[in-house]
Formats: sequence, C-alpha cells, structure tokens
Amino acid sequence: MKEIILAKNGEIALKGLNRRRFEEVLMRNIKWRLKDFGKIKISCMQSTIYIDPEDGEFYDFDGAVEALRKIFGIASISRAAVLEKNMDDILAKVCDYIEPALFGAKTFKVEAKRSDKHFPLKSPEIAAQVGGQILSRFHRLKVDVHNPDVTVMVEIRDKGAYVHAGSIPGAGGMPVSSSGEAMVLMSGGIDSPVAAYMMAKRGLMLSAVHFQSPPYTSERALEKVETLCGQLTPYTGRIQFYCVPFTEMQEALKAHCPEELFTVMMRRMMMRVATRLAEAKGIEALITGESLAQVASQTLEALHCTDSATPLVVLRPLIGMDKGEIIRISREIGTFETSILPYEDCCTVFTPRHPATHPKLSALEKAEARFDYGPLIDRAVEGTAVKSIYGV
Repeated sequence: MKEIILAKNGEIALKGLNRRRFEEVLMRNIKWRLKDFGKIKISCMQSTIYIDPEDGEFYDFDGAVEALRKIFGIASISRAAVLEKNMDDILAKVCDYIEPALFGAKTFKVEAKRSDKHFPLKSPEIAAQVGGQILSRFHRLKVDVHNPDVTVMVEIRDKGAYVHAGSIPGAGGMPVSSSGEAMVLMSGGIDSPVAAYMMAKRGLMLSAVHFQSPPYTSERALEKVETLCGQLTPYTGRIQFYCVPFTEMQEALKAHCPEELFTVMMRRMMMRVATRLAEAKGIEALITGESLAQVASQTLEALHCTDSATPLVVLRPLIGMDKGEIIRISREIGTFETSILPYEDCCTVFTPRHPATHPKLSALEKAEARFDYGPLIDRAVEGTAVKSIYGV
C-alpha cells in the first residue's frame, strides 16, 4: 500500500494572489530539509504539500515527519495511505492501514472531507461507511464523536483518496526566507535564541552576530553560541554566523565613558557594528532578545538610546514577555540547557555597579564625543570571522 505525507499549509492559505510564491518557498525549504531521508517528489494542491516517495525506494517516514514538524509554514502533518478514489478500495484497505494506530484504543470516530465534489457520496455518507467497516473488524471499539482516542480521516481529493489516523501539529508561521532576512544579536543567554526562533517563524532568514572579548571571554563561550545556532537550524535553516572581536572597543569604553552609561553605550556600539555587517549583506533589520524592564538596559529610555544608533529596523519579539514565558519556549525548542551553561559573554564584562536605568540620549552622545570610536568600529568589522552553521 503506497504511503505519502500530507503537509497542510497554515497562514499561506490567506495570501490570496501571492499564495503561490509562499508555497514555492515552502516547497523549496521542505525539499532541502528532507534531502537525507530518501528520494521524493513534491507538489502542492488545495493548500496541501504532497511529499511522495519515489516508487521502489526506501523512505525514512519517521525522520521526515520529525523534520517537517520544525519547518515553519506547515500547520499539520499526516502520514497517509493513497487509495483508489472509490468506496470499494477504501473499505477494502482502510482497516489494514489504520490497525497500528488503533492499538490500545477504545474509542474512535471517522471524519471525511470531499474536496472533489464529483465523488458520488457526501462526507457524512463516506464517514458512516468507513466507520461501519472499522466496527465490523475491531469489535472492541466504540464510536465517540466528542472525545475519541483515534480520529480516522478520509480525504477525497482530485488525484486520489487518502486515509490517515489523524494529524500531527506543525510549527505554523511563515516559510523561512519568505519575509526577507534579518541579523540577530546572539549573546549566549536564554533570550536571544528564543528571539531568533520567533522571527524565523515569521518568515525571516537569519544571520547571527556574536561579540567576543578575549581574554575576558573564553573559547567555550564562543562554542556555546555556535551550538545554540546549530540547535536553531532545524527551525531556521542555515545561519550565517559573524564573530566580532570586541575587546578593544570595551576597553576603550571603560577608559572614556561614565561607568553608569557603560552598558547602554556598549549596546550602541554593538548596534553600529551589526549595522555595518548587515548593510554589507543587504539586510534591513536587526533582532534582539530584549524584554521591557527585564534589566537596566531594557527600560524605555535605554531602548530608545539603543535604537538611535542604527538606521535599521530593530525587531524585539520578546518585548512584552516575562522570563517564565521565554524559558518555556527555550525548553520547547531545545536551547535552554545550552543557554544556562556557565560561560560568560561580553555583556558581563565591566558591568557597572549602578547602571543608569533612565539614560538621556544627549548624555550618551556627549560621552561618545569624548573619543574617536570610528576606527574601533572599523577594526571590529574588519576582524569579524564569518562561517555558515548548518546544524548539530
């Protein structure tokens, strides 16, 4: 019995005349992510991606389904049998195919969807006949239309009939790269990987920039951030990773700026460096993991001062979230345990004892005018190391 995978679109279905472009991006992402599981043909009809293994070839369905769960743009995934579009074939084969899914179940229901309106039976009639066939084969089962253990789905579509035992939720969102590209400032803490994940879910391709300050930060800290990027790649795809040498800049800030302004001034310099790197690649937005009022550098005034250092759009998907919500997502996407490893990042270097919580932009600009930071930014950009991260 031939099997395929049905991946249902989510928000893409709302895109009207632009929908085909988003579907093509999603199919390209799927094809790339499933390349190691076997040979497939991919097509799209009626808001569904058909992932069809080539005849006679082994296909790793379990691995493919697990990968599909992390591809943004997919609302649900079903592993389905392909049957002839007539009730005789459906009734003859449905029980054999769904029997493993019914193991241990006590109740079930059948739902039918008839997108091909030329099919002679209507959806309730299809469901009734299939339900009767299942009851005649599995005498222990009872029908429960409200809270069944298993839902058997029969879909009558243009090119065939498809039977499966329910769907697995997909990641939702929009296909990565369908909304452009942004650069995330990746510190190594809990917040920035979650921010990266959330913006990838809105269709952004990601680059990541990390600021390293040896000897104040270690190689283990850098490895930690690269690992975090690798842990994101099942959701985001390839991440272009930029590692910026930042020691000289931080030492200059410590020598020339008021201690209480150090953190916000450092953030402004990071934004300037990230802007240079992003603009060189044609990237029009930066992403940060800031959450309003979480720390001293994330007050309204401090965020305004940070934003004024860049002409790019600054995206802060965590801005209204509390720490508990952020931690919950980090656990779900598998980055939490890496994020809490005890390797310091450069944001903890020279931390002021009493940071300004309501800094004034005029005071920051006055402090910055005391030294020539332009050459420092130039050297940081020139010394940046770039690599592509494909996964762990």
